[in-house]
Amino acid sequence: MKKVLLTGCEAAAEAAIHAGCRFYAGYPITPQNRFPEYMSQRMPEVGGVFIQAESEISAINMVFGASVCGFRALTSSSSPGISLKQEGISYLAGCELPAVIINMNRGGPGLGDVTPSQSDYFQATRGGGHGDYRTIVYAPWDVQEIYDLTYIAFDVADKYRNPVLILADGIIALISEPVKFKKEKKRLPIKKWALNGCKGRKPNSIKSLFLTPGVLEKHNWHLYKKYKKIEEREVKFEKYFCDEAKNLVVSFGTCARICYESVKILREKGVKIGLFRPITLWPFPYIQLEKEIEKKEKLFVVEMNLGQMIDDVKIANRKNLPIYFYGRPGGGVPTPEEIKRFIEKNL
Repeated sequence: MKKVLLTGCEAAAEAAIHAGCRFYAGYPITPQNRFPEYMSQRMPEVGGVFIQAESEISAINMVFGASVCGFRALTSSSSPGISLKQEGISYLAGCELPAVIINMNRGGPGLGDVTPSQSDYFQATRGGGHGDYRTIVYAPWDVQEIYDLTYIAFDVADKYRNPVLILADGIIALISEPVKFKKEKKRLPIKKWALNGCKGRKPNSIKSLFLTPGVLEKHNWHLYKKYKKIEEREVKFEKYFCDEAKNLVVSFGTCARICYESVKILREKGVKIGLFRPITLWPFPYIQLEKEIEKKEKLFVVEMNLGQMIDDVKIANRKNLPIYFYGRPGGGVPTPEEIKRFIEKNL
């Protein structure tokens, strides 16, 4: 199949369509404006529904409504807009409804700016809304990968009846790269739990309000068991040059792609160093990272924030290796050269 030149927004939108998504609701915000613009054209072409909602809050609740009726549903936004969606995401998780949410992360806190950032890691991985819940979180590092991860996100969301979040950033949203498409899904899973009319069957009930004493606790333990299964089955990561390395860089998303160049430069100079890249930020690859750490002497964590993933690295660092952090908060994007200099300074 030929490759097509697309931006990250366009690639993720095409992936959703190819995965069988036929409902999109969103609201414009930089740097993901190309997403709703593109979907406004493509959804009618495939017989789907596009709605530019009056707000991010409306959009996530429209996704809730589409999901509860059995549709594969999607919304997208950027950091402040994702914050507004948090109550709806908590409701999706509480009702065990599948949905895909895409965050093209921009600088914060507050309105911040429109430049790339990774400062929504805590929000994405710890559950940004209220209650005991988790969202599965994927962190792509290029345009092809945001296509691939969005494509599988709908299957994973349906499999576990849980929201899935794609945490990208302003760079991935706007750069153009060649993308190879997958086959469009024609047969989607039958959702017997959906509220799609009860003619010929007993009515279904989907809710997250449980006022009888003990019922909510039982529901939360049910969710806990589901999350444990996700932790066992859905971890994704990649590692590069790790087998002979004495030192290890840990990074995710766009920042990991930049670190990859830094690591290659250092290796050309004779430095034994590797790169570990979590692809699922939740579930985080603790066991796999711990295994790599056992063979190393120093850890370098690089993020486009003040240090958020570093908390998960510390959990995996049972060997208590020294950790050196390099961060660029508020929209700063590091270069391969500056990361290289930082590592050389601390070797």
